[in-house]
Amino acid sequence: QVQFVESGGGLVPAGGSLRLSCTASGFIFSINAMGWYRQAPGKQRELVADISSGGSIINYADSVKGRFTISRDNAKKTVYLQMNSLKPEDTAVYYCNRRPAIGSWGQGTQVTVSS
Repeated sequence: QVQFVESGGGLVPAGGSLRLSCTASGFIFSINAMGWYRQAPGKQRELVADISSGGSIINYADSVKGRFTISRDNAKKTVYLQMNSLKPEDTAVYYCNRRPAIGSWGQGTQVTVSS
């Protein structure tokens, strides 16, 4: 059974930082591209960043480019999202999944940025 467990969210002031983690199970992590997605209230889920299976190809949404960094540790089956210079518009529930996303989602982790 595919599972994703996200953690690391919280409440931070604008300009602050958070590091999100997502541990995956139920599939061969090391051969799958992974992505971080987010969903703000009243909006559709969007892709924030993705990373190839080996970590050499990385893409970011324009809204987070230069502020967020995605990385992965295949031995730990974990993908990370370092978020710096956070803005109130980054407030959302953050999820990880394969890229492209397949199947069920985890519970996500709430990120709230106060102005």
